[in-house]
Amino acid sequence: MRGHAAMLVFSALVAGSFSLGGLMANEISPAALTTARFGLAALIMGALALVFTGVPRAAFAAPWRYLVLGGMFAIYFVLMFEGLKTAPPVSTAAVFTLMPIMTAGFGWLLLRQVTTGWIALALAVGASGALWVIFRGELALALAFEVGRGEAIYFIGCIFHAAFVPLLRLLNRGEQSLAYTFLFMLGGFLLLLVWAWGDIRATDWGALPQVVWVALAYLAVFASAASFFLLQYGARVLPSAKVMAYSYLTPSWVILWEIALGHGLPPLWIAAGVGLTVIALLMLLRE
Repeated sequence: MRGHAAMLVFSALVAGSFSLGGLMANEISPAALTTARFGLAALIMGALALVFTGVPRAAFAAPWRYLVLGGMFAIYFVLMFEGLKTAPPVSTAAVFTLMPIMTAGFGWLLLRQVTTGWIALALAVGASGALWVIFRGELALALAFEVGRGEAIYFIGCIFHAAFVPLLRLLNRGEQSLAYTFLFMLGGFLLLLVWAWGDIRATDWGALPQVVWVALAYLAVFASAASFFLLQYGARVLPSAKVMAYSYLTPSWVILWEIALGHGLPPLWIAAGVGLTVIALLMLLRE
């Protein structure tokens, strides 16, 4: 139950990053933003780890693990904000809901986690809902496979995220949640610092609009530190497919975020796709 509760909160926090990210995606380089986000999140999680559990020396064994995990999540977030430059938040959230079916595949490949027929059916229902939103409910667009540039960029990032979930369990050697989260966020920050140094130096940090700083604070505290912790906790106690099943709630949460931010309701045709993703989640929870 704690695992399911963690993933429910995770889905709500992640949804906020789509809406807030859409507000400032064109105000700052995605690489520079992600570097700042990982750096702040690593500081927060490092402080929490030192206070509550400590970071034992044994946790530093095989440090390449944290570079792999941090690097994969960094790629996901960079491509997410690159996609949000042109794709609306609800559409990118729909792409996000394709991850459970990809995660199930990586879960079998890396951990030999077998997906039952019922789970496979639920994943298919959720994927259908996601595709409905991505292709705007138009069969002609689906047959022509006309995907927006932003959605296509974000889909590539989602592949890295899907592989990240089973890798969390595979590479964990008994580290506590706080220390584990801190170390792979630190690994991602160090990689980004090297790769995005040019974008970081080119950014006029003092001239950034207020919305960027508000979004950065949210992304670092809630959509990074808190969600990373919740995700890796859920991945340790639930099968990979069920962990990512909660991404099916993301479009619904994004719609609520958009309403709260004063952007109004999305087009009515989106409701059918979102409804299918909610049905998929209920099927997985019933299983």
